[in-house]
Amino acid sequence: QVQLVESGGGSVQSGGSLRLSCAASGITGGTYKLAWFRQAPGKEREGVAAIDYDGETKYATSTKGRFTLSQDNAKNTLYLQMNNLAPDYTAMYYCAATTSLNWLLLRPWVFDYWGQGTQVTVSE
Repeated sequence: QVQLVESGGGSVQSGGSLRLSCAASGITGGTYKLAWFRQAPGKEREGVAAIDYDGETKYATSTKGRFTLSQDNAKNTLYLQMNNLAPDYTAMYYCAATTSLNWLLLRPWVFDYWGQGTQVTVSE
């Protein structure tokens, strides 16, 4: 059974940084792709970035070079380093997993497993 647990969210001022973590369990064999999504109040969930076991990454253009995705395969942990945050990055951030070859689409419907989310709030 796949389980994803996010941590690292919080409140920061504009220009600040946060590092999100996603601890994954039940993922074996290197077939899973992991991703971060975010959902702001009243808006649809959107993809932020995704990575496969070999380290190939896909970033949404909205990240504007401010986000860096990394993973520790030995620990089954995914990280999202977020720098120079702006208020419009305020959202609930979710970790997700899939075995689908369509993972590069970075669309919610491609991903089968989801964490509970961690809140990121950026103030002026």
